[in-house]
Amino acid sequence: VARREVWRLMARFSTFRRTNIILQHLRMSKHTDAAGDVLLERKGCAGVITLNRPKFLNALNLDMIRQIYPQLKRWEQDPETFLIIIKGTGGKAFCAGGDVRAIAEARKTKQKMPQDFFREEYMLNSAIGSCQKPYVALIHGITMGGGVGLSVHGQFRVATEKSLFAMPETAIGLFPDVGGGYFLPRLQGKLGYFLALTGFRLKGRDVYRAGIATHFVDSEKLSMLEEDLLALKSPSKENIADVLESYHTESKIDKDKSFVLEEHMDKINSCFSANTMEQIIENLRQDGSSFALEQLKVINKMSPTSLKITLRQLMEGSSKTLQEVLTMEYRLSQACMF
Repeated sequence: VARREVWRLMARFSTFRRTNIILQHLRMSKHTDAAGDVLLERKGCAGVITLNRPKFLNALNLDMIRQIYPQLKRWEQDPETFLIIIKGTGGKAFCAGGDVRAIAEARKTKQKMPQDFFREEYMLNSAIGSCQKPYVALIHGITMGGGVGLSVHGQFRVATEKSLFAMPETAIGLFPDVGGGYFLPRLQGKLGYFLALTGFRLKGRDVYRAGIATHFVDSEKLSMLEEDLLALKSPSKENIADVLESYHTESKIDKDKSFVLEEHMDKINSCFSANTMEQIIENLRQDGSSFALEQLKVINKMSPTSLKITLRQLMEGSSKTLQEVLTMEYRLSQACMF
């Protein structure tokens, strides 16, 4: 009887152990199988990139970058792929930025990951900027930092009433990277300088009005728009633009509202046109309007070093190519990290 009991316990233990090993494997595959974090599919005439970390607002990690980059290059060379679409799952965010927590953890343990992450992220930004195929980013929901890098350098960027754009880096001791030094100084007047230094958030149609998005579409029509794009037969860039334009024209949400910063653009252009942070702060102080004083309050909460780096980054970037800006930003990122 004792022996039978031992056999029974051993059998139970081995089943338990086997179950445990299976569970462990599943956990590991879930953890290391980054394929789940980003989906790369051929659909109709397009290559579709889906950022798939809704719990983390689709924050971009190194594994995701390492899957997107080679696939983007393959689709660019593939004669059967006529456009590339990038979108996020979960409805809340397109991509809330780079996975800063993972970078910070790696930095603590002296890993090489921060170097790799920034280098490979910027290589991806550059590949998007030079992509030979029409690239359509559906920037529905939160689009910040790294998410801006995945979208703003592409040919078409579609915002919805749920879009929320910001470059909040000066608040965390960084600078608006991912090519921010290229696209921000090229926005109207000094708008880009204002957005970069204050981290001001643009919402909905204002993302389009500011020039971050190229089109604006009602969020409920977004899946129809995507279906129409995928259904195109061997489309040219013009065919794709026509579909986007037709949805854009149909959209009535906030159509009659003026740009949220419209009435402040003169102040933004005059106050933020200085070459030093000290002078910008002095300009805002002298202006004395409630808008100017509000910006002063915001700027005072930011990292002073980040503010100075950012201003210089934008001034330098205003006359550089995207490639040159990304090289400069990589060097800056490493100086900020170590």
